[in-house]
Amino acid sequence: MKTILSSETMDIPDGVKIKVKAKMIEVEGPRGKLTRNFKHLNLDFELITDEATGKKKLKIESWFGSRKTTAAIRTALSHVDNLIKGVTKGYRYKMRFVYAHFPINASITNSNKSIEIRNFLGEKKIGKKALNALESFVVLLLPSILGRGCPSNLFNAIKKRIPT
Repeated sequence: MKTILSSETMDIPDGVKIKVKAKMIEVEGPRGKLTRNFKHLNLDFELITDEATGKKKLKIESWFGSRKTTAAIRTALSHVDNLIKGVTKGYRYKMRFVYAHFPINASITNSNKSIEIRNFLGEKKIGKKALNALESFVVLLLPSILGRGCPSNLFNAIKKRIPT
C-alpha cells in the first residue's frame, strides 16, 4: 500500500549552513565542509524557514512511497545529522591491532600522517603496508589497556574489567 505523502523535518543548528541542490546536500560548519549524494533515493529535499521561530529547517518528503521509501526518510535525516556532527564536533576513529598467530608490528611515520604495518598475515618477504591518513587527520599512539598479545590476552583483559 502506498502512502500519499510522508515528510519529516529537522532543525539546523546555528553556525551551520546547508545547501541543497539536486539531491546533493552540502553542510558547512566551523570544522569544514562535507557533502553527501542522495540521488539514489526517491525523496524531495527542501530548506524551509519556520514561521514561528524563524529558524531554518530541512524538510524531506516522499510522495506515493512504499514502506521502504518512508523508512528512507529517517535514514536520510540521520545521515544529514551525522554530517552536521562532523562539521561541528568532529569524529575520532580508533583502531586496535590484534593478532592470533603472526605478530604484527606497526609504526607511525611521515610526521604522524601514516602507519606502516609489517609482518601482516605472516608474510615471508619484508614488506610494508602503509595506511595514509587524510589531510585533516592525525595519527596518534595511545597507551593500550591490553598490551601486546594474542586474543586470549584480550579475553583475559576484558574478563578482568567485567564486574562480577
